Amino acid sequence: MDDSEPFSVDTVLAPVDGSEESATAVEYAVAIADRYDASVHALYVLGHGVVRGMDVGTVDEGIVAENTQGFFDDVAEIADDAGVSLSTSVDDGFSQSRKTRHPGNVVLDTADAIDADFVVLPREPVTDATSAEVLEKVAEYVLSYASQPVLSV
Repeated sequence: MDDSEPFSVDTVLAPVDGSEESATAVEYAVAIADRYDASVHALYVLGHGVVRGMDVGTVDEGIVAENTQGFFDDVAEIADDAGVSLSTSVDDGFSQSRKTRHPGNVVLDTADAIDADFVVLPREPVTDATSAEVLEKVAEYVLSYASQPVLSV
């Protein structure tokens, strides 16, 4: 890296899945955004069971939306406390019709779509089997293929 060009960050992508670990990753993303006067984009990645359940009608989309919004409200509080601008989106981490669609691709595609300069995502496996965790296996994939710097926490 050329010393004459300082490292700059405009947008930090924080993929989340509703887990405590992803909330911690948002805290790191907000700290980085605060340091570089950047914004944070929180991408909520829906898990395979949730996506399949909504497809067949066994999972209530309204409850999923409510849970997702509740998590985003918590994330917004973290960003507001630091004075960092936050945007959010939700995407399916899996597809019944596209075998190549998985959370790692969703994260990288979103990073490109929003022109993210930095990605912060959780790495530690989630041990709560009832959690809707999606991102625990994504870190290695994103670390391997992202064109942006990645912090895995």
